[in-house]
Amino acid sequence: MSRIAYVDGAYVPHARARVSIDDRGFLFGDAIYEVWGVNGGALRDAEGHFARLDRSLAELRIAAPMSRAALEIVVKEMVRRNRVDFGHIYLEISRGAAPRDHAFPDPPVAPTIVLTARRLDPRTFHARAARGVSVISAPDIRWGRCDIKTVNLLPNALAKQAAKEVGAAEAWLVDAHGFVTEGGSSNAWIVDAQGRLRTRPLDNAILHGVTRARTIDLARSLQIPVDEAAFTLEEVYGAREAFLTSAVNGPMPIVAIDGRAIGDGAPGPVCMRLRDAYFGAEAG
Repeated sequence: MSRIAYVDGAYVPHARARVSIDDRGFLFGDAIYEVWGVNGGALRDAEGHFARLDRSLAELRIAAPMSRAALEIVVKEMVRRNRVDFGHIYLEISRGAAPRDHAFPDPPVAPTIVLTARRLDPRTFHARAARGVSVISAPDIRWGRCDIKTVNLLPNALAKQAAKEVGAAEAWLVDAHGFVTEGGSSNAWIVDAQGRLRTRPLDNAILHGVTRARTIDLARSLQIPVDEAAFTLEEVYGAREAFLTSAVNGPMPIVAIDGRAIGDGAPGPVCMRLRDAYFGAEAG
């Protein structure tokens, strides 16, 4: 079955989807995006992602292209038309197409909206988690508003490419003070040497991850205390466990960083317990 995309009000074959060469998302990265995981044909953490989308639009002063209710219909229709039982939906909204000028178009133009869908094989997906993944560390050279989910991802792409070239799945970004901020496309977690589950507190240096928030709620429901406290790269090297969270991956165990094994070099029990709670029977 051919993939279907949604572009400015029309459902079109993915291979024929197009936006203007004057689109400000293309010219300036003047756009935001959002990703919903899909499990059993249903959106995971749907409300959290819609709420973060609204916040991103407001922070960049981009007009919503449609109402929340209408957008929910479009997102669910994308799941249906692409027969996504397990996978994810990607949405991007730019300020729109206008002659190239750094300042916002005056008068304003209609925003551009694009959605795509991708199906994943759940067996391959969960088998990867059973093995765990490796990460590298890299300097955090991003801008100062990483809390907004914009498409300005060149530093992230460079870090992820560096990881790929050494066979790693992710890069954990480290600030000038030696603290881990987050991954190139995920939030970062450890179970430290004292057994505390830790993740960086929310600030402008990290994306306010919807899956991060859900994982905190799951941990507390399982009576696993969570310490929202920054940690250094050295603390990662000495941690009992490490894992990442994202809308696509859920909680994903990390077994090595910078070529050093984390704990015993196998997926840790805290992460796998949270993963089972996040995905339910699907993860088994």
